[in-house]
Amino acid sequence: MTPAAATAAAASADGLRRAELAAFLRSRRERITPDQVGLPGTARRRTPGLRREEVAHLASVGITWYTWLEQGRAINVSAAVLDAIARALRMDPAERAHAFALAGTTDPRAEPDRPAVTPTVLRLLRRLEPWPAEVKNARYEILAHNAAYAGVFGDPAELEPGHRNALWMMFMNHRRGVQYLDRDVMLPELLAKYRKAMAEHVAEPAWKAPVEELLAVSPEFRELWERREVAPMVSHVKRYLHADPEIGLLRLEHRHMWLAPDSDAYRVVAYVPADDETEERLEKLAGRTALTG
Repeated sequence: MTPAAATAAAASADGLRRAELAAFLRSRRERITPDQVGLPGTARRRTPGLRREEVAHLASVGITWYTWLEQGRAINVSAAVLDAIARALRMDPAERAHAFALAGTTDPRAEPDRPAVTPTVLRLLRRLEPWPAEVKNARYEILAHNAAYAGVFGDPAELEPGHRNALWMMFMNHRRGVQYLDRDVMLPELLAKYRKAMAEHVAEPAWKAPVEELLAVSPEFRELWERREVAPMVSHVKRYLHADPEIGLLRLEHRHMWLAPDSDAYRVVAYVPADDETEERLEKLAGRTALTG
């Protein structure tokens, strides 16, 4: 794609996003009656819901500017102004997240993530044994895991809380318990997926912190991060060599199970045996864990 074509494509995408935001704001405005926001009603209204000038008044923005916003014009929308509009339109958390995503800005009042590790999820992790399994969030933080996971990869609970994530474990903790035989492929792939997921959160400290720490301590991480590659979430077989020679080679396929409708950010990652030998070795490892546990 030529630079001119890329610029045209970006402009087209921005235009589509502005049009979607405009339509979404109109739909939210039209569903609210004046009495819901403390405004006097009138006997005759040509349009359902609130008028544009009423939204502009409630959000303390100019009527001309708000009209342009609903027309999808190319104007800047700050997080503070969009926050005021969202509150004026009585948006719930899902609607706010949608509006801020369309505007391409970060919600300053975003609610914290809802807990993903429920008793049901913990039962699911136990049921997956002897297969290793974990719960991760979008930042690749390990929120929970089963005994089989600890038996193969080590117990994340033994790490500092800020280091219980796939980035740290892959770059700084990879010699502990198991060797990643496909590490040269896994590392750039992991960073490419993290960078893609981070695109909508680049200003958030929780996303920046692990990157900044690893940039400071790992030349290997720094070299890969500066490539600025992105990649989608895919599942394929990866090879691990367990420290116990009687366990040895494990060929595991990563399978992701999203915990919808709670949140698309949370997922159970199950490490499924790719062959009969791996399944037998995981069963042997689980038997030893049960005897020593």
